[in-house]
Amino acid sequence: MKIFITGATGFIGTHLVRRLAQTEHKLYCLVRKTSNIHYLKELGVTLITGDVTDRDSLLQGMKSCDWVVNLANIYSFWEPDNRVFRRVNVEGTRNVLESALETGVSKVLHISTAGIYGKPADSPFTEESPVGPVRFSQYFQTKYEGDLIAWEFFEKKRLPLLMVYPGAVLGPGDPKATGKYILDLINRRLPARVFEDSVLTWVHVKDVAEAIVKALEKENNLGEKYLVGKYRLSMREINEMIREISGVPLPKFRLPDPLVTLNAFILTQVANIIKKPPLWGMSRDQIRTMKEGFRFDGSKAERELGITYTPIRQALKEAIESYQG
Repeated sequence: MKIFITGATGFIGTHLVRRLAQTEHKLYCLVRKTSNIHYLKELGVTLITGDVTDRDSLLQGMKSCDWVVNLANIYSFWEPDNRVFRRVNVEGTRNVLESALETGVSKVLHISTAGIYGKPADSPFTEESPVGPVRFSQYFQTKYEGDLIAWEFFEKKRLPLLMVYPGAVLGPGDPKATGKYILDLINRRLPARVFEDSVLTWVHVKDVAEAIVKALEKENNLGEKYLVGKYRLSMREINEMIREISGVPLPKFRLPDPLVTLNAFILTQVANIIKKPPLWGMSRDQIRTMKEGFRFDGSKAERELGITYTPIRQALKEAIESYQG
């Protein structure tokens, strides 16, 4: 099949393209002029210069393709101009989906996030659980709004859609929030431990890539949702694994939850004024996400897609080794 991929230069995207390059599928990757495309060139994929905000580039790239994987998004818990979240995660998603309808592709796999569920009444929640009333970051909120557009297109315009919802993703080369947290811990840049009792559902990035490939190749699964993640671990357990693997001691001081929230509020206000990311990644959105966490059941992806979840210790080991080089 000919597969058009957005977000191929991102964390999940790089692992996905590497995995798909091992198959017989032909890959067409949308890349911006500023993207690092060295590894894509090495893999021999076809490059289309453009952006999800540029419909002409989407239409050109999807032309004659069979499947679309939409990974492009702003995954961040703070931006100097927060309008970018809606521009990419909502309107960019709409552009991709409308282009997919116009070009007549046979399958669109949209990558969402488990965070769009917020805090449902079900714990752990499943794909069919009603979402909670609140999302804990602009990233989650705008991803949710993009998802609603996708499902509306599925129901009303017969968009051939399915969706994957990764949990907290770990693995080598993560440049985003989780990777920065690990890097700050092993470089002893964090002054204190926070929210040690908060629980998230974790997953290796390679398992997410594998789930995407299996979902693409599975027949008769349009309209399906797949939560991807298995290990419900507290920040205390994750921190302890990082300490054991890296040999670096954890911060001795534990900051009480109310002080963490207060500090995040102050640091975010400062960041908004000076237009630089909050110190220690302590934006209000990231701290709310860490505090609330999410617990879900990702066994459907195991049963229906046939993936096997990698132990989280292995994901952390590979991540730490990639940082320690």
